Amino acid sequence: MTDKGIRLADAEDNGMEDISFAELFEQEDNNTVINVQEVAIGTVVDVNADAVLIDVGDKAESYIPIGEFRTDDPDRVIKIGDQFEVFIEKRKEEGGLLLSREKAIAIKVWEEIARIQEEDGTILGRIESRVKGGMSVDIGVPAFLPYSQIDLRPVKDMDELIGESFEFKILKFNRKRNNVVISRRAILEEQRSKLREEMRSTLKEGQIITGAITNITDYGLFIDLGGMDGLCHITDLSWGRVSHPSKLYTVGQEIEVKVLKYDQDTDRVSLGVKQLRQDPWETVPETYPSGKKVVGKVVSITDYGSFVELEEGVEGLVHISEMSWSKKPRHPSKIVSVGSEIEVQVLKVEAETKRISLGMKQLQPNPWDLVEESYPIGAIIEGKIKNITDFGIFIGIEEGIDGLIHVSDLSWTERIKHPSEKYSKGESIQAVVLKIDKENERFSLGVKQLRPDPWQTVFINYPIGSTVEGTITNVTEFGIFVQLEEGIEGLIHVSEISKDKVKTPVGQFNVGDVLTTTVINVSSEDRKIGLSLKALEEDETENEENAGAVSDDAVQKTQKSSGPATFGDLLKAAAASGETEE
Repeated sequence: MTDKGIRLADAEDNGMEDISFAELFEQEDNNTVINVQEVAIGTVVDVNADAVLIDVGDKAESYIPIGEFRTDDPDRVIKIGDQFEVFIEKRKEEGGLLLSREKAIAIKVWEEIARIQEEDGTILGRIESRVKGGMSVDIGVPAFLPYSQIDLRPVKDMDELIGESFEFKILKFNRKRNNVVISRRAILEEQRSKLREEMRSTLKEGQIITGAITNITDYGLFIDLGGMDGLCHITDLSWGRVSHPSKLYTVGQEIEVKVLKYDQDTDRVSLGVKQLRQDPWETVPETYPSGKKVVGKVVSITDYGSFVELEEGVEGLVHISEMSWSKKPRHPSKIVSVGSEIEVQVLKVEAETKRISLGMKQLQPNPWDLVEESYPIGAIIEGKIKNITDFGIFIGIEEGIDGLIHVSDLSWTERIKHPSEKYSKGESIQAVVLKIDKENERFSLGVKQLRPDPWQTVFINYPIGSTVEGTITNVTEFGIFVQLEEGIEGLIHVSEISKDKVKTPVGQFNVGDVLTTTVINVSSEDRKIGLSLKALEEDETENEENAGAVSDDAVQKTQKSSGPATFGDLLKAAAASGETEE
């Protein structure tokens, strides 16, 4: 019996006597007309571990691999009688049909893609993997999600998105090339646009709102407020010092902020975090009065001092001059280090300009408080030369105290052009304490005071009228300088060189020549000795004239007593006359 005969018998057994054979034949023909390359409804007639037997009404059933049924719902249990859409690929030469569940799904997906794009709808997709330029997304068929269309802002870690499902917009597709480009950003922009419109009517200056950090830069935080972004500048993050916003916050973190300014024309929002708390400088004058000792943290070091944080938002400066009693303190980095806690004393508070002056040396004894007791005036001390300048020598006395020997106090008599001519750095020398100025922190010393001033005894050593011998040290237009002893010079003025008028001694006398002169004036106060060659010459002439007059008298006496005398008699007479005068 043929299949038609069997089905006709079945129809009679089921009470279908009224159906004619022609009608049944027509139905059979309709059921067997299957067009290839189309989607049809198939019924499950058998299921095993590897495949599903599907009947699409053709004369022979066809198997489809069971894996093709897992793509739409991996957890579904397939039973006999279930119906699925299948794609009829072709008729097999040996009979039967080649069916595909996956291609039927794909065809439906492409139809859905076309419909969604036309209606500007969305489609659900699962991000599968990273590909060149973006991500591969399963929306029933593989779709391409460009990096620029993933989010409103660049995504730092793409791998975190793999396995996640989102709604997407279809930007474009080409069924022949199996190419679909989708976007998640387009959906986010629409949502954000709606939220922005809502926020424009509700956002106000002074409002406190919670947002998520979307980006961190050197100059601040960008915060998503739920419809628009706001910027919290680094200066508005804390009342204290912030080296970089990333030290305090991370991307994605939710924080509470205050709206400082909102420009509705540009949708620019300025936010602040520190404004949620009171400005600590409002209570600084009461909290940190002058003279108070406090402990703070070193937060910054400069060439001119160190900044110390007393509390969040309150910093003071310890100037380099307030770190040590030493006049030449070391660099601040040699005394303190960033992050260390130090004790300081409040020196001055300027609340208007938000400045606090702090001191460290005030917590240590001031060596100048005891210096007068330790080094009385007139005391002889010894120290090493620390520095040599044009105007004198600095001697290290003790930590924080240096003494100055002025160039004028190096010698009573020497003309010293520069102290380095006689002294060198590091050399130990003795000096006399001359003066201590505690208020100006000055310690005056002298070397020449170790011995008496030779000019104080010049009257005794060089009385007026005495004849002295010296060496020429300089010849000038106005006179000759003669050194009588080390450090003592006298001047022979041009007018005292000779009885005859001398215009200039230059060319007539040489440095190094030894002269014998007469002292004509002495001044200890002015440290001057006047010498004269002319006076010495006049004295010698007078002595010669006196000697000649004595000889004439002797001759006359001899002539009167004995008549003419010989030259020998004259000499005897002169000698006798001299003895008589004595």
